[in-house]
Amino acid sequence: MCGRYTITELPASPPLAENQLSANHFTPNYNVAPTNACPVIPQADPAHIHLYRWGLIPHWAKDIKIGYRLINARAETLAEKSSFKNPLQRSRCLVLADGFYEWKKEGAEKQPFRIGMKEGGLMNLAGLYDLWRSPDGQMIYSFTIITTEPNSLMAGIHDRMPVILDSVDAEQWLREDLPQQEALALLRPFEAGRMTAYAVSKAVGNVRNNEPSLIEPIA
Repeated sequence: MCGRYTITELPASPPLAENQLSANHFTPNYNVAPTNACPVIPQADPAHIHLYRWGLIPHWAKDIKIGYRLINARAETLAEKSSFKNPLQRSRCLVLADGFYEWKKEGAEKQPFRIGMKEGGLMNLAGLYDLWRSPDGQMIYSFTIITTEPNSLMAGIHDRMPVILDSVDAEQWLREDLPQQEALALLRPFEAGRMTAYAVSKAVGNVRNNEPSLIEPIA
C-alpha cells in the first residue's frame, strides 16, 4: 500500500495546464494524503501536468466517499475489478512524486521510512484516473496509484510498493494504442539498486504536519 508520499517540485516540462493555474496552483507537499489535489500526467493530455484528487472515484459511483477506499490498485487484479478495468484501457496516468512513505513494524511500534531514488529527483508512479460527476453537476478528476510486490529494498519494510516507471516505460504507459497485456507487463517492481530508504520522524503520521523537516533522516 502507498498511503502517503511527497512532491516538492515539478519538472520544467511538461508544464502545468493553464486552466489549473488560477485556482489550484502547485505548492510543495511534504505529506501528500488522500483527497489532496496532486500533479499527474494523464493519458488524454500527456503534454501537460494536471491536478487530480487522490482516491479514485469511478464514473459510476453514487458517493464520493468511495475514493477513500481506492487510493491504491493492485497490479495483479486491475483487469478484473470494475473500478479499474475501464481506466486501464483508456485512462492511465503518471503520478509525479519524489518520495513515498511506508511504515515498518518494529515490535509494537511502527517506524516510518521515506523511499526514493538514490540520485534524487522525480519518480513516475503508474496510476489510473476517472472523471466523476456529482449529483449537483460538479466534475471531479481523481486517480489511484498502482502497487505491486516489493523489490529487495522494500521487502524488509512492507509487502507492497508503488509501481515506478522509468522514462521509457512511462512513455509507453501513456500510449493510447498500447495493448492491455503490454500495459500490464510494465507493472513490475522497480530496480532496488537505484533506490534508497531511510527512517523519518513519526510526525509524518499526522496529516496536519506538512513541512520540510518531515523528509529529513533521523538516527
